[in-house]
Amino acid sequence: MSEIETRPIAASGPSLQAKLVTGAAGGIGAAIVSLFRAAGARVLALDINPDALSHAFGKTDGAVSARCCDATREDDVQAAVAAAVTMFGRIDVLVNGVACDEPSGTIVELSPAAWDQTFAANVRSAFLMSRAVVPLMARAGGGSIIHIASQLGRVGTAKRPAYCATKGALIQLAKAMAIDHAADRIRVNALSPGAVATGRLARRYGDLQSASAALAGSHLLQRLADPTEIARAALFLASDQVSFITGSDFLVDGGYTAR
Repeated sequence: MSEIETRPIAASGPSLQAKLVTGAAGGIGAAIVSLFRAAGARVLALDINPDALSHAFGKTDGAVSARCCDATREDDVQAAVAAAVTMFGRIDVLVNGVACDEPSGTIVELSPAAWDQTFAANVRSAFLMSRAVVPLMARAGGGSIIHIASQLGRVGTAKRPAYCATKGALIQLAKAMAIDHAADRIRVNALSPGAVATGRLARRYGDLQSASAALAGSHLLQRLADPTEIARAALFLASDQVSFITGSDFLVDGGYTAR
């Protein structure tokens, strides 16, 4: 798909990492990009929605570039990764944050097309992006890959079988990738939020007030998470300061799974 913008970014010191974030125009993705940028990173923000990308990243300080990308398509993924390499020379961190507004329903009620679409958005995208980035990271001496999963990858909930299955798959994908690529000095982890106050959640419940009424009580902290709270966890997992963490599922769920 076409680019929104690709701004040249000046060469930076070795402390500034080059980061690639998918699903970047969503609530969690945009918060991650913003926090990465504030920490001094160079970021290529990828999303399938050009209007949302333009709104989120139309005015930045030059450290962030935005590009349309359907991360379920291999040609789009390859083009986006090539663009990142052209701009940055390397990719140190990949955050796989694509998610779709999947319909609710039991497996009897869900159509095969809806099931396949959910797996394509949530799992295939992470597979394709990781497959394209891992060889680059390995040649550069390592990196960090983060799959945005969910607490619902660990526990189930009614009428969300596709979502629960895909998020569980991402948690297991992180573990398997961590094993396969430890020798390449590539750390791979899952990041599992609880319910987060995002546009996606508002669409599912009608508005955030309704979402909070339905979901806050399931969390020990009795509230929804702010996207920035999830972004802080992503920054933590991306950091070299946690270089001994790999193959983990990092829960940021307000105590949802503690009961």
